[in-house]
Amino acid sequence: MSDMAKNLILWLVIAVVLMSVFQSFSPSGTSSSTMVYSEFVSQVNNGNIRRAEFGDDGRTISGMTRNGQSYKTVVPTQYDPKILDDLLANDVETQGTPPEEQSILASIFISWFPMLLLIGVWIFFMRQMQGGGGRGAMSFGKSKAKLMNEEQSKTTFKDVAGCDEAKEEVSELVDYLKDPSKFQRLGGKIPKGVLMVGPPGTGKTLLAKAISGEAKVPFFSISGSDFVEMFVGVGASRVRDMFEQAKKSAPCIIFIDELDAVGRQRGAGLGGGHDEREQTLNQMLVEMDGFEGNEGIIVIAATNRPDVLDPALLRPGRFDRQVIVGLPDVRGREQILKVHMRKVPLGDDVKPSVIARGTPGFSGADLANLVNEAALFAARGDKRVVSMEEFDKAKDKIMMGAERRSMVMTDDEKAMTAYHEAGHAIVGRLVPEHDPVYKVSIIPRGRALGVTMYLPEQDRVSHSKQHLESMISSLFGGRLAEAIIYGNDKVTTGASNDIERATEIARKMVTQWGLSEKMGPLLYAEDENEVFLGRSVTQHKHMSDDTARAIDEEVKSVIDRNYQRAKKLLEENEDILHSMKDALVRYETIDADQIDDLMNRRDVRQPKDWDDRDSGGNDSDGGAAKAENTEERPDRPINVDKPGDATS
Repeated sequence: MSDMAKNLILWLVIAVVLMSVFQSFSPSGTSSSTMVYSEFVSQVNNGNIRRAEFGDDGRTISGMTRNGQSYKTVVPTQYDPKILDDLLANDVETQGTPPEEQSILASIFISWFPMLLLIGVWIFFMRQMQGGGGRGAMSFGKSKAKLMNEEQSKTTFKDVAGCDEAKEEVSELVDYLKDPSKFQRLGGKIPKGVLMVGPPGTGKTLLAKAISGEAKVPFFSISGSDFVEMFVGVGASRVRDMFEQAKKSAPCIIFIDELDAVGRQRGAGLGGGHDEREQTLNQMLVEMDGFEGNEGIIVIAATNRPDVLDPALLRPGRFDRQVIVGLPDVRGREQILKVHMRKVPLGDDVKPSVIARGTPGFSGADLANLVNEAALFAARGDKRVVSMEEFDKAKDKIMMGAERRSMVMTDDEKAMTAYHEAGHAIVGRLVPEHDPVYKVSIIPRGRALGVTMYLPEQDRVSHSKQHLESMISSLFGGRLAEAIIYGNDKVTTGASNDIERATEIARKMVTQWGLSEKMGPLLYAEDENEVFLGRSVTQHKHMSDDTARAIDEEVKSVIDRNYQRAKKLLEENEDILHSMKDALVRYETIDADQIDDLMNRRDVRQPKDWDDRDSGGNDSDGGAAKAENTEERPDRPINVDKPGDATS
C-alpha cells in the first residue's frame, strides 16, 4: 500500500473519532410537537398547560401539558409580557433556560490553539531548513541519496562518446556486477572505488548514469554538498545511513558527485580538526575501508579538483582506480556531435567532421550547447532543418560572443579597431608555427570590441618554444598597428588583455617550462594555485632577490625580442595593414579566404551573403568599455581585445 493511501486512511479514522466525540458532547433532547402560539395562549387560559420553559432567546417556549404531552411554540414578537402574567395566573410552572455553555472539547481547543499553532510552525520551518521532503522533522541524519532502479535510468554507453578509454575502465564494473564469478574464479577483486577526474563538462556524471543504465542494479546518487548542513554530526550520520541502505540492496553502486565538497584535505586550515566536514570525511573513509566489509558496494565519485582531495581517499582500498575523463580529441568531438545531432533535423551540407575540426578545446557540454544554439538559430529563421550556416553562427557566438550590432561606434573608433585587429592577423600569418587565422571581426561581441580568431590545424598536446614566441609576437600586433598608424601618443588601452597574456606566457617560459637559456631548466615559480590558507602561510621563498631580478630581466628580454619582431613585420607590410583595415571597415568580418587575398596583395573577394546586406555599413558596431578578461583555456584559439580599465 502506498504512503498516500495510508495517510488517507489515517485521516479518515481521525475524522470519525472527532465526529463521535462531538456527538457525545452535543445536547440531546426529546421530540416535541410544535404548537401554534394562539393555541398556546388559549390552552394557558383554559388551564391545560402544566409547565412552561422560556428559551435564552426570549421567543421560544417549550414545556408539557397537563395531559403529559410535550409542546413547543414560538412567540411572534420579540417578547410578550402578558403571557408571563397569564402563566402565573393559571398556576403554570414557569422557568427560564440559561445560555448554552461551550463544550469541554471546544474550550480545550480554543485554549490550546495558539500553542498548537506555534508547534506546527516550528516543525514546518525545521523541515524546510533540513530539506525534509516529507521524511519527518527529526530525520536530520537520514541519507539524501536518491535510489534509481533499472526502469528510471535510460542512459547507456551508446549515449556516451568521446571517452573510449574511460568507458573501457568502467565497463569492467558492469561486467562484474552482471557476472561476479568471471573475476572471482581467478582470484580477482573488483575495485571498491572509482574516481572519475576531468575538467568540467567532459561527461563524468553522464558516464555514471550510463553505468547505472548498463548494470541494471540499484544505483544511489548523491552530491557531496548534501552531507554537511547546519547540525554537528549530521554529515557523518548521513554517510552511515547511506551505506546501511546500500548494504541492504547489494550489489549496488553509490555515486557521489562533486566529491571535493566533502573530501577536501584535512588539517589544511589554521583551526583545529573538529570540523563538521572533516568528521564527515572520516566517516566516509571508515565506511569505504574499515573493520566492517562492504562487499558488493562500488563507490563511484566525480570531481574536477583532484588536487584538493585528502590523500587517504586516494589510496588503494578506497578509490583504487582513477579514470581520467579529459577533453575529447577531434575524433571524439565528431562522435559527441553525432550523439547530440540525433534529435536535430540536419541539412545535407552538415558535416560533423568539419565542425569537430573547428572546435578544438570544446568539452562535451560545449558541443551540446553548440548543437542547441544552431537549432535555435534555425528556429529563429523559420527553417525546417539545421544547416551548416547555423552551426557556423553558433560556433562564432560561443567562441567569440554574441554580436552587439545595436552599439554605435564612431568612424575613428571603428578604423582604430580595424587597424588593431589587422595587426593581430598580419603578424599571426607571418610568424612561424602560429595557428592559421580563421576569422577577423570588428563587430562588438560579448565584452570585446573586436576579435581575431585562430583555428589550429590539429589538436596540440604541447607547445614548442617557437610557437610560444610567435603567440607573443601576434599578441603585440594590435598595439603596434595602433602605434605605427597613429603614433605612440595615440595608443589606446585596447591592448591591456594582450599585454597580460603575453607577459604570462613569457614568465611561464622562464620560470616553469625551462625555455630560457639564461635561467636554465629549473622551476622558479611558487605554487600560485594554493587554496589552503594554513599551508600558504607557512610557505617559504625558494629564490634569492638576485634570482628574482634575473627572472624579471629575462622575461623582459623575451617580450622585447618578440615585440621588435612584430614591429618589423608590420612596418614591412604596412600596405597590407591599410588594405585589411579598409576591408574590415567595409565588410566588418573577413574570413580566411579574404585574408589570403589581402596577404597576397590581391583584390578582396566579397562575402557570399554580402548582396543581402546594407553595403552602407551603417548598421554595425559600437564600442563600449569591457571588463577585465576572464581566464581563457590555453587551447581555445581566440584573441579578444579589450580596452582595459578605461572606458572608450
